[in-house]
Amino acid sequence: MTAGTIRFNARTHVGRVRKHNEDSILVLPDQNIWIVSDGMGGHEGGDYASQVVVDAVATLPRMPATEKLGAIRWALQQAHSTISAESERRHAVMGATVVALVLADGHFGALWAGDSRLYRLREGKIDLLTTDHSLVAAFVASGQMTWDEAGKHPQSNAITRAVGVGDVLELDKVRGDAVPGDRFLLCSDGLNKYLSIAEIGAAMHGVPLEMVTDNLVQMALDRGGADNVSVIVVDVV
Repeated sequence: MTAGTIRFNARTHVGRVRKHNEDSILVLPDQNIWIVSDGMGGHEGGDYASQVVVDAVATLPRMPATEKLGAIRWALQQAHSTISAESERRHAVMGATVVALVLADGHFGALWAGDSRLYRLREGKIDLLTTDHSLVAAFVASGQMTWDEAGKHPQSNAITRAVGVGDVLELDKVRGDAVPGDRFLLCSDGLNKYLSIAEIGAAMHGVPLEMVTDNLVQMALDRGGADNVSVIVVDVV
């Protein structure tokens, strides 16, 4: 797979309620890397944390595809240390979720921490490829509720992992194949707290790439838009 076989579209929106956007997105199409990061810690803290996350990856040098996930992991660990140190300096809790996607040679790889998500639409079927690091994730794992139900739980925003929070940053990883026709979606929780997995799949299916990000953001806004919302859609064409 070469860069010429991949297309993408991205959008981030402050939402209808908040005054500041604490989400940050990164698109590096020449390296086939895409990232969504959702900051926490209020306006200044959340803005800072998510920006540190994407900046850490943006400054990586070009490298072979086989080294990219390892390099992103290293960059996120550096971001973790930077945010932690700034949190101590400010005497404030700051952090950011992250989901990072890499495409190369007919495969995808992803790293994440927190509740920003990665989906894949294939032949009209939507799959959630990541597992939220949140208090309600345990309810889903035990079969007590679905991910859609978990998104409506009062503790749905209580995440258990974030870049910059805690002594050690734990990142989960998922890998798989990426075939022509696949459509990937990275998003902050400002999208999936309003749309079910099935609704996201329906909104992504059969819609031109130039329209799908706008449509997804607008659906979240129409249903309240109380949070910042960020979406990146990547097509393997």
